[in-house]
Amino acid sequence: MNAHRKMIRRTALVAAAGVAALVLAACGGEGGHDMGSMGGSSSSPSAAASSEAGDHNAADVSFAKEMIQHHRQAVEMAELADTRAASEGTKELAAKIKGAQGPEIKTMSGWLTSWGEEVPADMSGMGHDMASSMPGMMTSEDMDKLEGAKGAEFDTQFAEMMIKHHEGAIEMAETEKADGTYGPAKKLADEVVKAQTAEIEQMNKMLGKS
Repeated sequence: MNAHRKMIRRTALVAAAGVAALVLAACGGEGGHDMGSMGGSSSSPSAAASSEAGDHNAADVSFAKEMIQHHRQAVEMAELADTRAASEGTKELAAKIKGAQGPEIKTMSGWLTSWGEEVPADMSGMGHDMASSMPGMMTSEDMDKLEGAKGAEFDTQFAEMMIKHHEGAIEMAETEKADGTYGPAKKLADEVVKAQTAEIEQMNKMLGKS
């Protein structure tokens, strides 16, 4: 009986050890799975970020192409202030606009190139009627009028035209925020809205409208 009991006890111990091994293996498997999940989740944000940065659609392309032309005209208008504006406030604002929008043109041109799209030709000095269908764009007549103005007259015309120009840019940027999929473009659009809204308020104060 003692021997029989010993065999039963030994069999039970072996069985228990086997169950324990299975439990440990299962836990190890789950741990490995969790680590894999953690690894997957750690790469998931970067994958999501890559997707957000890399994916673009037709709205992004249109935004970049049109805003490049829009910015180019704003820079052209701003450059006129150097020799025509009477107010230091107008000159400072013009320099700020030029300093912000020049680099943005380069950024958007880089996007188009990376997407295999053509960067629009620079139409500065070639007339603006082809692009005047974009919101807020000045016509050739508008630009000639601004170029012919000096002193306080220039300051007033510059503010009035640039307000209209900025309002058009904000409209374009809002469209990109709603319809675009390319993360950096949507971020730039948001920055355009914020910066140019503030500049519109500044120019309205310069005109005594607020």
